[in-house]
Amino acid sequence: MTNLVKVPQLAWHNPSELELPVPDGWQIEVSNIAGGDRSELTDTQIKHALTNLIASPPIREIARGKKEVVIIFDDFSRITRVSKIVPYILEELAEAGISDSNIRFIAANGTHGAMDRSQFAQKLGESVMGRFAIYNHNPFYNCTYVGTTSRGTEVRINSEYVQCDFRIAIGSIIPHPFAVFSGGCKMILPGIASLDTIVHNHDIPRNDAERINHDINPVHLDMDEAADLAGLDVNVDCILNRWGDTVEIFAGDPKQSHAAGVKAAKSHYLTKRTMNKDIVIVNTYARATEYTSGLNATFPSVKQDGGDIVLICNSPMGQAQHYILGPCGKLIASLRNIKTSIPSHVNHIIVYMEYPELSSLQYFEDSPKVTMMTEWKDVIKVLRDIHGDDANVAVYPNADIQRFEDN
Repeated sequence: MTNLVKVPQLAWHNPSELELPVPDGWQIEVSNIAGGDRSELTDTQIKHALTNLIASPPIREIARGKKEVVIIFDDFSRITRVSKIVPYILEELAEAGISDSNIRFIAANGTHGAMDRSQFAQKLGESVMGRFAIYNHNPFYNCTYVGTTSRGTEVRINSEYVQCDFRIAIGSIIPHPFAVFSGGCKMILPGIASLDTIVHNHDIPRNDAERINHDINPVHLDMDEAADLAGLDVNVDCILNRWGDTVEIFAGDPKQSHAAGVKAAKSHYLTKRTMNKDIVIVNTYARATEYTSGLNATFPSVKQDGGDIVLICNSPMGQAQHYILGPCGKLIASLRNIKTSIPSHVNHIIVYMEYPELSSLQYFEDSPKVTMMTEWKDVIKVLRDIHGDDANVAVYPNADIQRFEDN
């Protein structure tokens, strides 16, 4: 077979392109994000974005005279290359007269599992490790009440963060199933909020229009209010290409920088949806540790009289621990334990994992339609037995961050 499907893999483990042979007679249609091939920002461009803030004076000015600084950053389930951002933030803080001993970093991991030292080093850069204190957020303890939102969310925030008088957040904007887009205020809630605060926020009901419109999405608006209550001085949002490289930065006033970033993200991540396919190949890369994130938006590509999906998830780390939504055992569940439902027109979902993790299948409803395979040749054999050598195939190389007009 000379017909190849090529998808990005291993975001934190030497990113590379995975080449998967498929039958030569298969008709392949690849749908990439609009900005997937944009070039990574140069160091000069990164510095310019971080020293020319949106609707805000420079950090070197607004941080002057502050006593304690906290920098929160998104966790290892996101591929934001924070290490490329941090040096210029630290330069600005030094210009403001802030000593290293008064700066700390906190991973905004929400209710995800804690990061370890090796992950901190990859995320922030090895040079940061011996110079600054770095902590994981703990959603179970040491969170301080800062107020209640108009939607009744009692906001409790990491107490170390609350006690600091200058606060910076570094993350990325990508499509998100609850808030429509990540980044901005989402770094505060759920990033450094307590478990009960996060649960209340995630339980806010949304109608169909609110689920796809960031401006009226009540979960996002509630997060926005929480960030106002908690306080955030500088927000840094990155837009990412198909490899996770930063191609644009929106930094400055939290609300205005995030709004500008979301406006850009709407077109940057836009993807053509293909329809009426026998097979849909759904690759996860940016959020491979939350591998069902790309499925719901791609279900409509399967032909209505029946077809199959291959969900590719190659994550040496496995799936991120999620204390609200994820599995906790065979007989017990987490607080919400949301499972992916499989539409009737999808006949099979083959989860292709070169790093198998059986428990990850618990993110699906119990169904004989779902199987896990670790050898690509086995995947092809099953699909070939069903569809033969003449199938129409859709490929979504970055399904976990792709955005369609109707989602």
